[in-house]
Amino acid sequence: MSPSTNRAGAFPFGVLFGGLTSLVSTVVIGRVWAACDIGVGAAANSLTLLVLAPLIWIATAIPLGVLHGVLVGRHRRAALAAGFLFTVCCTWFLVTWIGVPDSYPDPVCPGNVPPWWPGFVPV
Repeated sequence: MSPSTNRAGAFPFGVLFGGLTSLVSTVVIGRVWAACDIGVGAAANSLTLLVLAPLIWIATAIPLGVLHGVLVGRHRRAALAAGFLFTVCCTWFLVTWIGVPDSYPDPVCPGNVPPWWPGFVPV
């Protein structure tokens, strides 16, 4: 295959992994907010997440598409591994940055970390 043929799959790769990042991030952020009683109510939080989901999708799909387009010409497995690693890191960043606000006073979750959050994952 020519390199241009390999790079043609960069767009679907970015859309797929960007969608995965957006979906997982919004679900986990919503669960953190619900567990720690953050926000005005379920409807307001859902609307916020509904607005954030496409923004997260676009913001992650573009770098993932570029990353895949650059790496797939050399090593297909390296492109998949780098995409997966980027997805995990981006999801962790979004959940800890948006989902766990430090300035929100909450007696339900000490340190604004829900009780189900794994101890080995830093916040």
